[in-house]
Amino acid sequence: MSATTLTPAPTALTMDQLFNHWMGHRNLTRKMIEKYPEDQLFTFSIGGMRPFSELVLEFLGMAIPSLHGAAYREWKKEEELPLLAGWTTKPTTKQELLDRWDFTTKELQRIWKDLTPERLQEEDVAFGQWPGTMYWLLMYVIDNEIHHRGQGYVYLRALGIEPPFFWDRL
Repeated sequence: MSATTLTPAPTALTMDQLFNHWMGHRNLTRKMIEKYPEDQLFTFSIGGMRPFSELVLEFLGMAIPSLHGAAYREWKKEEELPLLAGWTTKPTTKQELLDRWDFTTKELQRIWKDLTPERLQEEDVAFGQWPGTMYWLLMYVIDNEIHHRGQGYVYLRALGIEPPFFWDRL
């Protein structure tokens, strides 16, 4: 299927504003990871839901592949991207998870520079199965992180830990 270019709509956010919004959410998620006790980050769950570390790995697995596809029109899964080749094993410590988070953030900053406002308006089929505009795809990645971060808030409160304020994205 070939990409279709839409007529750009009036800008509601600049590229920098959109990216800073996303990075603000990533900053808050990082603070959440830091709040978890080491022994609970990989094990604690409620009602059969996944531990927070598993949710974080989901965010990591979506971010670079999705932005890479949006920017370069090349849809590769996490394990198919050479820069993520060392990610064959899951982190087992909070520091390893934070290091992976920080690496991903730097890569997102690098890739974002190659994404154009016009490309955000284009339709494509992400990973050969999800049709939509590129701004929709990236909003989905952001929304998914926000959604599951809420689960992390419940976990922290159940552990008796005050989570970071949801508006503290610096």
